[in-house]
Amino acid sequence: MSPVLAFLLGAFAMLALAILRARTLAFPAQTAADYADKGPDFDIRRHLNGPILCEGVIYGPTGRVASRFVADIEARWDGNTGTMAEEFRYDSGATQSRCWTFTLGNDGRIRAAAPDVVGTGEGMQKGSAVHLRYRIRLPEESGGHVLDTVDWMYLMENGTIMNRSQFRKFGIPVAELVATLRPKEAA
Repeated sequence: MSPVLAFLLGAFAMLALAILRARTLAFPAQTAADYADKGPDFDIRRHLNGPILCEGVIYGPTGRVASRFVADIEARWDGNTGTMAEEFRYDSGATQSRCWTFTLGNDGRIRAAAPDVVGTGEGMQKGSAVHLRYRIRLPEESGGHVLDTVDWMYLMENGTIMNRSQFRKFGIPVAELVATLRPKEAA
């Protein structure tokens, strides 16, 4: 076998392994079923309801903190339909508003919409976790890019919700968000 062919076969094998790892072992490969038997049970109608304080950081593509934020959230539910108004304040002084609309199916499936979400987000609540996938359009001052988002929220024993989101462009991770959400009364 020629050295060039051996190199190309090796490069192809490494690429195939990287793709396999990303699809089976990495953060986006989680499923709601992975948390089905974990408690406490996360019901978004109960745990994402009322006034909520959110605090978090956004990491850039190099893993360094790109931004910190605090958000005031007001969530309300009427049966299986909910709204969540978010008011973000970033360490740069910038502010951002977003209003989500959620529909929860009897099987735990979630449909989510917001003005900066392209199409409809979809997800699932099961056990102690909530999972959402959606495409979000960044504000024009941030480039206006559309990013694929994988969003996981995990309910902790004390009622705090841990949120981790990854943002990708062309399948390449470009940012990650880690935040806590908790009822304002407990803040």
